[in-house]
Amino acid sequence: MKIKKNIEPSDPKPTNRRKFLSRIWGILGLVALGEFAFFTVSMLRPGKKALKDKPDLLIRVAGNVDEFPKNSVTADRINKYYIVRMEDGGFLALSLICSHLGCSVIWDNVKGQFMCPCHSSSFDRLGNVISSPAPRPLDFYPVFIEAGRVKVDLSQKKNRKIFDKSQVTYAI
Repeated sequence: MKIKKNIEPSDPKPTNRRKFLSRIWGILGLVALGEFAFFTVSMLRPGKKALKDKPDLLIRVAGNVDEFPKNSVTADRINKYYIVRMEDGGFLALSLICSHLGCSVIWDNVKGQFMCPCHSSSFDRLGNVISSPAPRPLDFYPVFIEAGRVKVDLSQKKNRKIFDKSQVTYAI
């Protein structure tokens, strides 16, 4: 007489290493294909419109003339510029971006200088280079004053070699 053994079904076959690696490579291939498709579509899409197409974004009202004390520096970090009010009452709008590698410069009121935290360039109150590696002064924006309001034209960022008195705007 034969004795029947009570055989319980064994667990399903464990996935071997080859199948596991094949699945991983398949998933990675799908991810790479998705990234390639996204890159291709983003390159074919039309880019953002230039700021020149939106005149209302070009001119920023910095404030009233009397809001800026003489011999002061006021930051507008959102629009990336500084308003420098000279001792003689003139206005100069300097870019907040360092001319070396594009880091944001910081105004140090104690030293009276703009300092670049990335590579230690420093600039005087007029944006001229005091210490390298910055190759040129800070860029500036044209400033104009209408009805007692200081306005900055962000569409005309200008490079310069040195400070020139013609870059300063005075209230009449």
